[in-house]
Amino acid sequence: MQYLLMIYSDDQALEAAGPEVMPRIVAEFDAYTEALQKAGVLLGGERLHPAEMTTTVRVSGGKTQVLNGPYADTKEQLGGYYVIEAPDLDAAIAWAARCPGASYGTMEVRPVWAM
Repeated sequence: MQYLLMIYSDDQALEAAGPEVMPRIVAEFDAYTEALQKAGVLLGGERLHPAEMTTTVRVSGGKTQVLNGPYADTKEQLGGYYVIEAPDLDAAIAWAARCPGASYGTMEVRPVWAM
């Protein structure tokens, strides 16, 4: 079954940590991505631009509304994701727990609905 591992973090906290921290975090994610690849479970994934670059679109009463910035006012924003193939939820959770994002924020694990 496919699972979406969503990485939520505080963009402002990462920026405040300083430029010397980012190379270490990137190296941690590179190692994690390599582990997913070597295990043959990685289907895809990407880092996202900061939440301030978000455009939110909704249609209400037949009219399209476009808002700049994230719609939800939360401390943590979606910063990236992985799509993996795992035999069950427990295996997907184990992979999410290994992700560096679990140490810097929150991981959300959600099964992908096959279409």
